[in-house]
Amino acid sequence: MSGLLDIKDLYVQYNTDDGVVYALNGVNLRLERGENLGLVGETGAGKTTLALSILRLLPDQVGEVKSGSIEYEGQNLLGLTKNEMKKIRGEKISMIFQDPMTSLNPTKTVGLQVREVLDLHFKELSSSEKQKKVDLMFHMVGIPPERQHEYPFQFSGGMKQRIVIAMALIAEPALILADEPTTALDVTIQAQILALMRLLQAEFNTAMILITHDLGIVVDICTKVAVIYSGQIIESGTIEDVYTKTANHPYTEGLFKCIPDLKTESARLTPIVGSMPDPEELPEGCKFYDRCNYRMDKCRDREPGNYVNGTHSIKCYLYEEKWSK
Repeated sequence: MSGLLDIKDLYVQYNTDDGVVYALNGVNLRLERGENLGLVGETGAGKTTLALSILRLLPDQVGEVKSGSIEYEGQNLLGLTKNEMKKIRGEKISMIFQDPMTSLNPTKTVGLQVREVLDLHFKELSSSEKQKKVDLMFHMVGIPPERQHEYPFQFSGGMKQRIVIAMALIAEPALILADEPTTALDVTIQAQILALMRLLQAEFNTAMILITHDLGIVVDICTKVAVIYSGQIIESGTIEDVYTKTANHPYTEGLFKCIPDLKTESARLTPIVGSMPDPEELPEGCKFYDRCNYRMDKCRDREPGNYVNGTHSIKCYLYEEKWSK
């Protein structure tokens, strides 16, 4: 039985003048209706590429899905026409982009931009019905409805992000892709936005993929987590699976060590040495080999499989004999 979103063995590359960038390398992901998944990884790991692939928004003539499938409610999105995908975007699947300023049109009022989603997908609604939904949505995201006639430059960064969230949720989509929605905000506003997203998601029973590099945010809002590295999901499971720290991929272990612990006094945090491999020249074996403290000879030449223990999956030879494949 298929879930709300099923991504199977997805390979995506960017064909540039300088060479081929292997962005996603066999991604498998499953999401049920109403679930929150935190997709965690450092810059360049493939997080945004995965979101753009789901919405079929990869750059023309550069981004290419080489193989795999992306199924939404059992329907492969990669087989749909452009017009069919337009009906999916906004109504069924919405995206909250990282920078609200570049997501809003500076020449249009914010109310008009929120209403455009209804004009595109709900032509059967009367003008007054659409306006009532817009007014309600502004109220839900904490912005007085009378401010919908103002322009983006008249709002703060946190308020702009609330408007972008209103645009994403007004059609009550089944799935939201939130691409680092709080990165450009200060800590106080970040907490408010996360609380708002959690509230609205519960209200509309919306599933969400929260893209972030912050493990602290994930535990606050998500029920599942997937760690991505060099275009591969190297660890996934429930929050309890990953955050109890009884079993983790060496990369995930390194990420946890980068988080400040208020209960432990230390001179400095422990960074992960080195950097991700060049996506144009990926190694044959484990992609984390050069940075791993537990590496073995076989890791260099042979890529590990996904080893599973219940709902917890880790792509590392450390679990080859402990867990099933």
